[in-house]
Amino acid sequence: MKTYDVVIIGSGPGGYVAAIRCAQLGLKTAIIEKYKTLGGTCLNVGCIPSKALLDSSHHYHDAITHFEKHGIDVKEVKVNFEQMIARKDEVVAQTSGGINYLMDKNKIDMFQGIGSFKDATHIHIAKAEDENETIEAKNTIIATGSKPASLPFIKIDKKQIITSTEALSLKEIPKHLIIIGGGVIGLELGSVYKRLGAAVSVVEFMPKIIPTMDDMLAKELQKALKKQGVKFYTGHKVTSVKNSDKEVIITADDKKGNPIEFKGDYCLVAVGRKPFTNGLTVENAGVEINERGQIKTNTYLQTTTSNIYAIGDVITGAMLAHKAEEEGTMVAELIAGQKPHINYNLIPGVVYTWPEVAAVGKTENELKEEGIAYKVGSFPMRALGRARASMDLEGQVKVLADAKTDEILGIHIIGARAADMIAEAVVAMEFRASSEDIARISHAHPTFTEAIKEACLAVDGRAIHS
Repeated sequence: MKTYDVVIIGSGPGGYVAAIRCAQLGLKTAIIEKYKTLGGTCLNVGCIPSKALLDSSHHYHDAITHFEKHGIDVKEVKVNFEQMIARKDEVVAQTSGGINYLMDKNKIDMFQGIGSFKDATHIHIAKAEDENETIEAKNTIIATGSKPASLPFIKIDKKQIITSTEALSLKEIPKHLIIIGGGVIGLELGSVYKRLGAAVSVVEFMPKIIPTMDDMLAKELQKALKKQGVKFYTGHKVTSVKNSDKEVIITADDKKGNPIEFKGDYCLVAVGRKPFTNGLTVENAGVEINERGQIKTNTYLQTTTSNIYAIGDVITGAMLAHKAEEEGTMVAELIAGQKPHINYNLIPGVVYTWPEVAAVGKTENELKEEGIAYKVGSFPMRALGRARASMDLEGQVKVLADAKTDEILGIHIIGARAADMIAEAVVAMEFRASSEDIARISHAHPTFTEAIKEACLAVDGRAIHS
């Protein structure tokens, strides 16, 4: 029987990063993945393929809306949707192949099959053609991720009533895509198909889209996407979804409780994701799961069995690839006897629409609920020379700082390249910078990040360009 210092079940961003860090620290490491390709949801049917389609559709949208203004005359621009999907698949294959290379480079043993616990130190691997194997693990990291969630009365047929997985590999551009859920996944995929010519309707139960983010971001993003033609129905409770073969019919109660009907050729159910623990038989190892299906962990990410850890989407917290990566690194270092830590308040959130949305730290509502006195500084993107040069005028940066100490408590960005800009905010907050600190740092001109400097200046009413 093969014995390992650490065995990781699941090869998504959390799992494969944990494996690499374990190997770097001299631990004999193995990883178990039930699918033929490594990378989990993120690389195969999540972050990477969705960004590939977002970028492709963004190029097309630019060509038909902005090229002429830039002095670029392009006649008869057409969408080759089959090629767009093929390019997405190439990106996925290249990225997943890169993970295989990293496993080999770091001498990590790979097992393809379904891993399940026989007890706290033995893992059974069910392989193809009944070639089963059992390995011994001194420590195990559960990194099995999540699957798309649904509503009890919805039957996902994967043809017209679909999840994000199917939405990434459609054979045609929908005529009318109805999206249930106004969160990150729904808005990103809705943006892809809206740009390509589909009618898109978003039905959201909460009174605003991206409900967990700052109100300013929700308001500005909805305004921007409405301008692009996306229709929003917030405060609507979906009560039924039926497929009549010819069309999908969705019934919802509006804000006043009146029934309203939507008809389209596709319905994307994007109401979030749920932890995936099917087949793990964690009970054999004494690992407990809470009422939400999440594996219980302590602050060191240990489960109720001390030599078994869990990370990523399968535990509490935001379901983000970069959160899982940080957790994978932390657990590896803990097993090796180090003392790492994670500040969950400084895990940024991003929406890859256009304009992009990115945020880190507290929202205004959270600060109000916690009774923390704060100051606000904001700056519009349209006041930037760089924004005018690129015709990306929508959006703003908002900085929240402690009223007494001036320490930055939250930064919320909507605009071009917000996903990249948020890193500056994370660095600043990691080192507990004040708005004055950032205001006094030289930012290259012309750039989008000047908006962060100006918003920090605005905290004390000193913005230069607005």
